Amino acid sequence: MVKVLKIVINSSLIIFLVRFQALELFLNDNYEFYITPSVVTEIHAKSNEISRALAPVLAAEKLIVQSTNLTSLFNRLYKSFRRGQSETIALATELQADFVILDDLAARKIATNLGLNVKGTLGILKKLVVERKIEIGNKDEFSQNIFNLKFIIFSSIFYAVFRDI
Repeated sequence: MVKVLKIVINSSLIIFLVRFQALELFLNDNYEFYITPSVVTEIHAKSNEISRALAPVLAAEKLIVQSTNLTSLFNRLYKSFRRGQSETIALATELQADFVILDDLAARKIATNLGLNVKGTLGILKKLVVERKIEIGNKDEFSQNIFNLKFIIFSSIFYAVFRDI
C-alpha cells in the first residue's frame, strides 16, 4: 500500500500559487493537502482574486479544511505568531504531517524545533520545475517575475534554491 503524504499549507503558498497560476499544478491526487479555517479566513480577507480561485478548490475537496485539537500548543504559538501560522503548525503536529509549508522564518524555526519537516514557497516552486510542470527559462527573468507578483524574496535565497536547475 502506498503511503499518502499529508501536507499542511499556510496562506502564503496558496496566495503565491494563485497569482502564479500554478495552484492546480501543485495540488496532486497522491497527496492530502490540509489548511486550517483561519487560513481560509486569512485568504478571504486578502483578495477577491485569491478567494475566487480558492472556492472551486475547496468545493472539489482538493484542500481539506481542518481545525486543530491541540489547543494548548495553538495557544502557546499564538502568543508569538499570527492565528494562521499557529493553527497550521499545531495541525501539522497533530496530523504528524509529512510536510508543513511556511515562509515566515521564525515560524519555520519553531516548526522545525517541533520535529516538523518544513518547506517554503520557493521549495514548492522548485518541485514544480523539477517535475516539469512549469518552465523557468532564464533565472534572472524568473526571479523578477516572482518579485512582480509581490512575493518578497531575497535573491540569495532564490539562487540558493535554484542553483542546480
